Amino acid sequence: MIARATLLLIAGAFSSAARPSEPAATPPQPPRTCTGISLVATDGSRIVGRTVEWALGDAGHDRLLVVPRGESFRGLTPAGENGMTWRGRHGFVTLTAYGTDYGPDAVNEHGLYVGMYYFPGYAQAAPYDPGSAERTLSVGDFQRWLLSTWSTVAEVRAHLADVRVVDVADPRFGGAALPFHWKIADPTGACIVVEIVEGGTVRVFDAFLGVVTNAPGYEWHLTNLRNYVGLSTKPDQPLTVADRTGGPFGSGSGLLGLPGDFTPPSRFVRAAVLTATARQLPKAEDAVFEAFRILDGFNIPVGASAPPQAQAADICSATQITVVSDLTQRAIYFHTMHNREVRKVDLAKIDFATVPRQILTDGAVRTQVVREVQVAPR
Repeated sequence: MIARATLLLIAGAFSSAARPSEPAATPPQPPRTCTGISLVATDGSRIVGRTVEWALGDAGHDRLLVVPRGESFRGLTPAGENGMTWRGRHGFVTLTAYGTDYGPDAVNEHGLYVGMYYFPGYAQAAPYDPGSAERTLSVGDFQRWLLSTWSTVAEVRAHLADVRVVDVADPRFGGAALPFHWKIADPTGACIVVEIVEGGTVRVFDAFLGVVTNAPGYEWHLTNLRNYVGLSTKPDQPLTVADRTGGPFGSGSGLLGLPGDFTPPSRFVRAAVLTATARQLPKAEDAVFEAFRILDGFNIPVGASAPPQAQAADICSATQITVVSDLTQRAIYFHTMHNREVRKVDLAKIDFATVPRQILTDGAVRTQVVREVQVAPR
């Protein structure tokens, strides 16, 4: 085994050789991560789940926004608030980020799910055209338009060409670029990934098992799965060579070679395998907690996301929130880096015709909930 000190020396050698003038302190960078999966219960309930990573600092994802039906919207463009205008047909609940009115994960009142996933190096929105401002949206507006306007994936597919998505800088994100692609799902089981690349070209993929990570493009990830067709939950059989016979040391040998690192390609393969081998449980809530168990394997500690000098001081995990949504019953479950207790927002109990726009702060409890087990006296 290579000693930790040796690994550090190797890393230091490569770092100094590649960047001799690099300063000692590197500003925090957003990890190019986020992992999404989907499950289905025996009763037909459709479940989506994901982790949300962001290492620049505490993004406030634990503050959820309720948006009522009939809300009026106006899109942003690089020129200001002169983009597309529309009136929402549907209400929704969304995570927020840095106080914005959109975030990485959201579900509307009909169970339409829209998740934003980081897509650096590949996302390339359309150039801004003032003549098309009336149909132009920022990436955040695009999510709000999808949630407030459509109720099914089929409707989304049919209307993607109605809008033009452009890059709009948002200083609240610490100067970080906002290249995203989207996972969109509904209670019928339809699930797609939408990429906007090469100056505005829209690509749509059926999401394989509902799995999504980050770069490179979705088609590449699907091709890469062919490198792992030999993986199996069946243990390897003993092998005899000459006069020696050897067998596996324990269970799990059929999955030797399953990547365990946090790069997007490795997480995609791992998520696909763990989703494909997941038990189909009887009811929605059973599947919700199975999704949480699977996603535990994608939780990224701060120390694994960046070197010490580049770690943000106000976060205790690069995985800031883990969210699982039941699209059939229309409920959002989540736990956060500050509080692993699972919280739930039941959209089925919200009257989106009358509910006021509001921020839900009950989920923003910044203390780990620990319940002491009592021992009975004699």
